[in-house]
Amino acid sequence: MSGVGILANFISIFALVLTWAIIIRALLSWFSISGSQPLFRLLMEITEPILAPIRRILPGGMMLDFSPLIAILLIQLVSNFVINQLPS
Repeated sequence: MSGVGILANFISIFALVLTWAIIIRALLSWFSISGSQPLFRLLMEITEPILAPIRRILPGGMMLDFSPLIAILLIQLVSNFVINQLPS
């Protein structure tokens, strides 16, 4: 496998891991989990740098937090764009 292929696979896997981390965090937010849980803290550290800027842009006062959905869409768009820009 070429270096470009390895890079494309890395980007795809990285995007998939980020997507699943955001989905799991969103699902766990429905339950009362203390911030001292190691898994929850890890998910917060991974996803908060992605979700916080999106939350600042979205209008406040909404009943639902759409930042995970927007983050997943952006991750997919950016990863697909970067992979398509790699030389064949």
